[in-house]
Amino acid sequence: MTPILLFIIVVVLIVVVAFAFAKREAGRHGTKTREELVGICKAAIETASQKEVRKHAALALLRERGASDSAQGKGVLSNAEIRSALGVSGRTVVRYMDELEAEGKVEQVGKVGHAVTYRLR
Repeated sequence: MTPILLFIIVVVLIVVVAFAFAKREAGRHGTKTREELVGICKAAIETASQKEVRKHAALALLRERGASDSAQGKGVLSNAEIRSALGVSGRTVVRYMDELEAEGKVEQVGKVGHAVTYRLR
């Protein structure tokens, strides 16, 4: 199968699942399927925007740390420091930082565990 065909199939499956879920929830709440779909879409958009805000906050923390520690050449933050500043789980921090690393904005220092820190690229 070509990648485009596979992508189309996946998108269609996601839409079908969303409609089925919305119809089920509409039956539970006594609303219309359309209202449930709008709610699902709003929730997805809010979650995505929260994620972007938190990723930008992590970058701001790294910039602040880099500016304050520039004389010492540090400017790194650990997962625990980012986690407490953002109020998210450690796994969420890892996902955010992996995305920022893929975007070329940060780099991971260390391989595993407590030795891992992050710095701006």
